Order: sequence, then C-alpha cells, then structure tokens
Amino acid sequence: MQKLLIKALKNIGDQSRIIEYRRVPGGDINESYYVRSQKHTYFIKCKKHPPQKFFQLEALGLEKIRKTNSIAIPQIYGIGERDGYGYLMMEWIHGKKTGQTGEWLGRGLAETHKHKGPGFGFQEDNYIGLLPQKNSYISSWIDYYREFRLEPQITLAVQKELLPTSTQKKLDKLLTHLDQWLPKDCIPSLLHGDLWGGNWLPGYNGKPYLIDPAIFYGHHEFEIAFTELFGGFPSNFYESYQEVFPLSPNYEERKALYQLFYLLVHLNLFGISYLSSIENIVTRYVG
Repeated sequence: MQKLLIKALKNIGDQSRIIEYRRVPGGDINESYYVRSQKHTYFIKCKKHPPQKFFQLEALGLEKIRKTNSIAIPQIYGIGERDGYGYLMMEWIHGKKTGQTGEWLGRGLAETHKHKGPGFGFQEDNYIGLLPQKNSYISSWIDYYREFRLEPQITLAVQKELLPTSTQKKLDKLLTHLDQWLPKDCIPSLLHGDLWGGNWLPGYNGKPYLIDPAIFYGHHEFEIAFTELFGGFPSNFYESYQEVFPLSPNYEERKALYQLFYLLVHLNLFGISYLSSIENIVTRYVG
C-alpha cells in the first residue's frame, strides 16, 4: 500500500517524503488513508478492482456540487491506479462542529438544491455504494423515481431472494399509484444523492463539507427525507434549510415513500434486517 501512496503523491508532483500515513477507520466499501508528506496532508481512498469509472464518477459528482458555490467540497488532487487498486486523492478535512455548523450545512444544501437541471436524472450512470444506478434525463419526476430508482432496486432484491412474494405484489401496486402522493410540478434540483450523517463532516472552524455523492437532479424533498431516516443532522440544519428552500405542506405525507428507496438500497447492500421497515412503509400506502 505504501507504494501506491507514494505513486499517488508523485503523480500530482509531490516528490517529498511521506512522514506519516495511517488507515482511517470507517466505511464498508473502500480503504481510506491519512497521508502526511513534507509538503501537504491528504486523504486517499483506495479500492481493489473498483467498478468501472468508480472514483471518476465520485469526483465528477463532487465537482458538480463545487461549481454551485453553495457548499464546501474537499479539493480533489488526483485519480489513478496501481497494481489493480484504484484511488481517489483529496484534501484532508478535519475539524469540530460548532453551534453554527448545522445552520451552515442546511443553508448550503438548500442553495445547492436551487440549482436546476435540464431534467430529472443525470447524464452519467453512477453508483450508490457499490450498486450501479442507471441515469438519463426525463421530464417527469414520478416516472424517473419509479423507473430509475425504485424499480431497479426492487428487481435486484427479487434476484437476491430478499423480498417475499406478498411484498413484491404490494410494491408493484405502489409503483402504479405513485402519482397519488408525489408532485407532478417540482423542479429538478441538484441532489447529493446519498446524504446520510456519515457523508458530511466539519472542517476548520466547523465549516461543513459534503463527501461521497451519488448525484442526480430530483425533487429536493427526496434528499431531506433521507437525512431524517438515520439521523445525524442537528435541528438547526432543518430550520436554516427551510428558511432558504421551504418544504411543501405535503412533505410529511410522502416522506416515507422517499425513504423507501434508501431502505431498498440498504436491503440489497446489507441484508434482510431492513425488510420490516420496507414492509411497514408499503403497508402504510397500499395496505
């Protein structure tokens, strides 16, 4: 691994000696390292035999968010490969939350969501975790959410034999009735796409940074629903978000429908423990 780290630094012109490197705990997908050279400090993510364009697409998502000038993103230094390992090299972010961190995060995310795309979707297929996500641009949010988000995860769960037949039938029914709850006239907002509590972090003076996106253009409430699913966001995050980009009065009615997607993703990634939550949501909407 040290040879890979040395190569990564050399590829961006840092020929200085590595003073320290250590494995950073956390994360189920990649190996991550803190690397300090005589010149600079880096965060390097590595994966053996990564899926096609895996780190390139992550970098693309980060840069897309950066260009909004709405919220901080770690600086990207390089992407490369050595001995079957792919890697992504970024700025090392380290700090502590302050009382304003949540407020800055909420306001920055809301400003990001105000950036409108040419349609719902994205120009590139990408990944959520290790799961591929198909993308295209279409004009209907309801159709996009059904065909590009829910249906692929349901199909995968069926292939993995994770969904009982009775639950499959209820999901099929739900897919045909999404227009009862989802909006027909929302704008396609730029979304992080995988914003749980572990995909943002505080930097210097508590400034929040977004990491690990799975971006696309979608209904902004979809993103907020996921932040509520597993927690990790302070109350002033939601207060400041609402000041900039208010949620619809119907948000609470459809929130669980948006959380359903992420529960299906977790079912496919981590197994059967997420099934009961999926079944509770489906039963709530279609009996």
